[in-house]
Amino acid sequence: MESEIYEGLKLKNQLCFPLYACAKEMSRRYKPYLDKLDLTYTQYIAMMVIWEKKQINVRDLGEQLYLDSGTLTPLLKKLESKGYITRERSKEDERSLNISISEKGEKLKEKAVIVPQRVGSCISLEPDKAIALYKTLYELLDNLTKNNTKNNQNFEL
Repeated sequence: MESEIYEGLKLKNQLCFPLYACAKEMSRRYKPYLDKLDLTYTQYIAMMVIWEKKQINVRDLGEQLYLDSGTLTPLLKKLESKGYITRERSKEDERSLNISISEKGEKLKEKAVIVPQRVGSCISLEPDKAIALYKTLYELLDNLTKNNTKNNQNFEL
């Protein structure tokens, strides 16, 4: 039957759509809390890594966040202009840029500590389902990044 060949084009058959919609909704849930902190979501996740590490180079930060330097550079400049971080060239390798948390950035952490709990309360998933989803999403992310070049071949329509 001819219509079977179009099953893959139905929105209900796309794994990417619920992932996209959930990501959009999660960002919407974060927004009021992050607005109070004067952070975008991307700035927030960068700060999460910087709060944890205290100091990290830009390349390693990009790898952890799956962001390229073209996205990270303006983001880090903005965080520096707000006084949350400092950026400094590595003394060992001038090409490497190190990011360090500032005192003001550490103080912001105290205000941000409630964000995961508040957003988490919106999710309404049983803890075992949340853990399973977390593991599945990281497995998917790992598979996608491992196979990035192998399955992403150019083709013409």
